[in-house]
Amino acid sequence: MGGHMSKKSVESSSEIDNLQYVTGLTSYTAACRTDAVLQTFDTTLHARTNHVINSLAVGVEVRSLSFDSLKEVTGCLLDMNQEVVKVILECKQDIWKTPELFDLVEEYFENSLQTLDFCAALEKCLKRVRDGQLLLMVALQQFEGEKSAGETEYLKTLEELKIFKEAGDPFTDEFFHIFQSVYRQQASMLEKLQVQKNKLDKKLKNVHAWRKVSNIIFVATFAAVLICSVVTAAVAAPPVAAALAAATAIPIGSMGKWIDSLWKSFENALKGQKEVISTMQVGTYIAIKDLDNIRVLIEKLEIELEALLKNADFAITEEAVKVGIEEIRKLMALFTKNVEDLGTQADMCSRDIRRARTVVLQRIIKHPS
Repeated sequence: MGGHMSKKSVESSSEIDNLQYVTGLTSYTAACRTDAVLQTFDTTLHARTNHVINSLAVGVEVRSLSFDSLKEVTGCLLDMNQEVVKVILECKQDIWKTPELFDLVEEYFENSLQTLDFCAALEKCLKRVRDGQLLLMVALQQFEGEKSAGETEYLKTLEELKIFKEAGDPFTDEFFHIFQSVYRQQASMLEKLQVQKNKLDKKLKNVHAWRKVSNIIFVATFAAVLICSVVTAAVAAPPVAAALAAATAIPIGSMGKWIDSLWKSFENALKGQKEVISTMQVGTYIAIKDLDNIRVLIEKLEIELEALLKNADFAITEEAVKVGIEEIRKLMALFTKNVEDLGTQADMCSRDIRRARTVVLQRIIKHPS
């Protein structure tokens, strides 16, 4: 009937309990092979457990348990607990706290938006540069036309040069202020990400230590149960000892598996956080390199623009149109190339930032914890 338990079901339950022991002890044995601390703990544990069981065996042979034998049992259990406490105290207990990560992600996306705003401001400046470039090209064409017509005053050429001069430098002080602000934010972001990455590395290291502690707790508990079973067998009937062993075996095996899965899940969560941090690091580093390249190209254009403005001013004020136009012609090829390079770099910076934002979002979706 439903209220009766068959012998087969009892044997099946026993096999499950044994499997739980084997799983936990196999994990512990594997960890011992690679961890010196566990090896030392294991050696001490074996020595103490064997000593206690041997002492109890002597007591069983004489059909009695002496006070010294019981003292060996209690002393060993206390020593094993102290070994566990010692390892726990050596491990820091702050591995569950990562409050900075969310703020960093928010700051990263805010910085990337501001960098995209800078790219938009750069595009406006480039438009003004290209407008100036077009004015100079028209001035060169006007000069050739007036020269061919035999005109000596070059009125149309001077008019185009005046418009170019009045337009002035397209890269304003406000633009450079935006650039410096964005660059500082990205540099600061990179430093913060490195600090957080170091913290996550430390936490991952602590996870490994805590998994070691879990192994120690598991095997110490196993040894304690073993000793208690021997004591029970010595002072009570065998059926009582078997019942006690069966009752205590169930939580130990399941606890070992649960603790191991808990640490594994937490380790995976930390690795996911680290992956998000690393992705933001890469995106920030690329943004900084793009900004560095933009700065270099702007500096080149600034030098060339200054030379072009001086030559335009010289042609207008000194009425030396031929000399001024000839110098402008010499500068135009390099100026045009640098304008194109800056436009390409601005597009690349914008694409890199958008791509990095997408990748970071994908990482966060992949690791929601």
